[in-house]
Amino acid sequence: MASAPRSEIQTTVPALSPARPVIWPPRPHTTLSNGLEVVLVESHTIPKFTGQLFFRSGNAVVAATAPGIADMTATVVRTGTTARASRQIEEDLRRMGADLSSGAGADTSVVSFAGLVDFSNDLLCLVAELTQQASFPADEFERERRQLIEGLRIERATPGFLASERMRKVLFGAHPYGTISPTEAQVESYRLDQLKDFYRQYYRPGNALLVMVGDFSPRAMLAQIESVFGSWAAGKVDEAPNPALPELHGRRVHLVHLPGSVQTQIVVGNRAITRKHPDWLRLTLANSIYGGAFNSRLVMNIREQKGYTYSPRSGVHPLRQHGYFTISAAVRNDVVAATLTEIFYEIDRMRSTPVGEEELADARNYLSGLFSLGLATQDGLAGQLATSTLERLPEDYLETYRERILALTAADVLAAAQKYFDSANAQIVIVGDRAQLETQAALFGNPEVYDAQGNRI
Repeated sequence: MASAPRSEIQTTVPALSPARPVIWPPRPHTTLSNGLEVVLVESHTIPKFTGQLFFRSGNAVVAATAPGIADMTATVVRTGTTARASRQIEEDLRRMGADLSSGAGADTSVVSFAGLVDFSNDLLCLVAELTQQASFPADEFERERRQLIEGLRIERATPGFLASERMRKVLFGAHPYGTISPTEAQVESYRLDQLKDFYRQYYRPGNALLVMVGDFSPRAMLAQIESVFGSWAAGKVDEAPNPALPELHGRRVHLVHLPGSVQTQIVVGNRAITRKHPDWLRLTLANSIYGGAFNSRLVMNIREQKGYTYSPRSGVHPLRQHGYFTISAAVRNDVVAATLTEIFYEIDRMRSTPVGEEELADARNYLSGLFSLGLATQDGLAGQLATSTLERLPEDYLETYRERILALTAADVLAAAQKYFDSANAQIVIVGDRAQLETQAALFGNPEVYDAQGNRI
């Protein structure tokens, strides 16, 4: 076949087509008599369903006494019930062609599951057993404890983990969000009864949300859920007050000494806002332009132009009570000061100069498209519904998200950057070999130095 004449070859990027409308199906939101919240959405693309049973309690509620217990509890819950041993659970899941996992974050614990709709009742019965009749096998607890200790030893030699841990401690202090991991000694001291206590206290229907998306009739599925979970004894959970956050005035440098490290992990951060704040979308867009996308200013500067790092990123992290903003990059030891200089240059540029219309339009389209892609699967749709329900966001939050993102202006971005990219009070965490970094770190403030265990040197 003859090739097209040079004059006919496409040399410009075609314009984007108009965004397709998202057709939102009805999503009945029901609360059972025992307090269990249920959100159901029909999705008939494949003969499957996805479910997530959340508890509004995670590692934060026990951070002061037993960090990580929520995650250990969720893991061991998965391993047995009073009616089924671990092997039986695995065989039943294979028979149903289903997947089931469990875990916990700072604010929630969750059992996630998916399978064919023909086995929906059987799978729901298994989930009900795990969340009401877990047996907590002692051998599974010991196995999880050994694995957690081994994981902690690896983390203590991992710059990214050490940087995240120190930043959370700096930003949140004695608040539960300031602790992201237990120590080896704490894990060694944990006992099986602590997991059982967490389970009894927090795995309660009045503390739970069940979200399901799939090839089902909501009315029929709700009847199944009532049958399976309706007899679950009612119970609510009261939230305890938390310590005040530390005052942060001026830039401070926190250096974690990792002897012999040939690369340095940098994290710059400050406290920010949660999804419920009116400025959330403005900050989301500002972050995308600054460092939250692969064509962002930070990437173009210190990756493409300077070659300091492969994958710099910024992100806004919304927890239930508070949020925070971070900028991270793993760089060569000799360019730490240069990298920090560019990080702050781009922050201050965002705070002082309105973004251009072309860059603004690209960022708005990126976030709008990313949101749409996230709704393309049952998992993605369930995740979005869970977030909006757990955070008590407005009823039309998801339906109006793209419209509100596309309506944001350069003035909105500038206002968000000036308010939340707190350059003057930014906290700087550097993880690497002290001998190679301390002089560079001192250019940005008097370094406070720690070892990999978090002890002040």
